Amino acid sequence: MSDLLEIAVVVPTFNERANVAALVARLDAALVGRRWEAIFVDDDSPDGTADTARELGRIDARVRVIQRIGRRGLSSACIEGMCATAAPVVAVIDGDLQHDETLLPKMLDALAGDPTLDVVIGSRFVDGGGTGDWDRDRVAKSALATKLSRRVLKVDLSDPMSGFFAIRADVLRDLAPKLSGIGFKILLDIVTASPRPLNFAELPYTFRVREAGESKLDHVVAMEYLIALYDRMFGKLIPVRFAMFSAIGGLGAGVHLGVVWLFFRALGASFIAATVVATLVAMTFNFFLNNALTYRDRRLKGARALLDGWVSFCIVCSVGAAANVGVAAFLHDVQRGNWAVSALAGILVAAVWNFALSSRFTWGRYK
Repeated sequence: MSDLLEIAVVVPTFNERANVAALVARLDAALVGRRWEAIFVDDDSPDGTADTARELGRIDARVRVIQRIGRRGLSSACIEGMCATAAPVVAVIDGDLQHDETLLPKMLDALAGDPTLDVVIGSRFVDGGGTGDWDRDRVAKSALATKLSRRVLKVDLSDPMSGFFAIRADVLRDLAPKLSGIGFKILLDIVTASPRPLNFAELPYTFRVREAGESKLDHVVAMEYLIALYDRMFGKLIPVRFAMFSAIGGLGAGVHLGVVWLFFRALGASFIAATVVATLVAMTFNFFLNNALTYRDRRLKGARALLDGWVSFCIVCSVGAAANVGVAAFLHDVQRGNWAVSALAGILVAAVWNFALSSRFTWGRYK
């Protein structure tokens, strides 16, 4: 066996304590005769995943831990882990035991045998691969996601949604500054960020049944995937976070109008009272939706943090509303009658103000 480190296996985790020891044992069996290390990148799991990995690391120097505080996201976790090793090859594998770790030596051999290869991908959709016990609904969702991803891909991958692959570390480090780190499909991020089509090979494997823990797939994760696609297609024109913030602002405007109608027209309250209530409801709606989606990677948790965040968000948006009125009124006076342009300018100024200040003071200080 060579004394030189050959491969680092990066394992992004959140609440995977029950799988840590089993995964290390499987890596030990699969990579026998190879020099390897496992890097668990844990997003401060409340179940103690990081502590469990550290306990293993005390008796097995091949196990390392990066515990991230105040931030979350599978793609960004993978980037940190892949950049934290001296190994010439880095692999990504899920911590839920659903990927076939016995494929790792074949990935290493493929990269060693062909110096032109950049990445070797575990695929469920080439001959010999499979999706295990997936139901029709999940297969259909995966097929739709794959179809959407082809709009931004520069290579013809059979399984661009795969989270199981090995890549040359120097290729990854060159691409790291260009990666968005958004969402949960790091391979898609890597392939679309590369200025040249990456040379790849795909190896078949069958997706396994989760043995312990709970699946992380939910509607918010699906939303993150769409966000990642948007970022690759339009992010250079309008940053994805600002686009989300503005879209939620638009929904908030609809909520505001609905509450005004309810209190003023349906319940007979005064227009001023209805407007005050509508403003508070809309700002609260915007705050919690932005906390769940726009700033999911740094979202506020706990009653105190949420209360402080809501108060700062309302203050920021109140100043933004005043700026909106002031700019619109000034431009209306200057242009003498072009009310639509004046109103839009006021809205734009308020949107930029609210986004910039809330990013810094509402969600920035709780990183």
